[in-house]
Amino acid sequence: MQSTQVIVPPAVEATRWVAFASLLALIALGLTWELWLVQPPSPWAVKVLPLCLPVAGLLKRRMYTYRWVSLLLWAYVMEGAVRWREGAPALLQVALSLILFAACALHVRLRLRSSKP
Repeated sequence: MQSTQVIVPPAVEATRWVAFASLLALIALGLTWELWLVQPPSPWAVKVLPLCLPVAGLLKRRMYTYRWVSLLLWAYVMEGAVRWREGAPALLQVALSLILFAACALHVRLRLRSSKP
């Protein structure tokens, strides 16, 4: 019985970890913003629940997850853009969302390019 080991290019692996780290940072920012930075704590902390769904898919390298996450996060870009007057958390949310989008798009592109013979 032979084991089939897939060689993943370093650039693909790097985009995977950038996407995963920015997703976790976006979740942490959303919880921190709504539970500690806003007084009184806001029930809008539930906004991070959709961001928790793709965590397993990103860890398992599912291409479909990278594709739909890049569409989901535009709601978070818009929220940060609307709330930009609230200061650094809003701007950080926009920045993290854009980093996540770029990492997901680049990951999909590099994986498709590396899978061609």
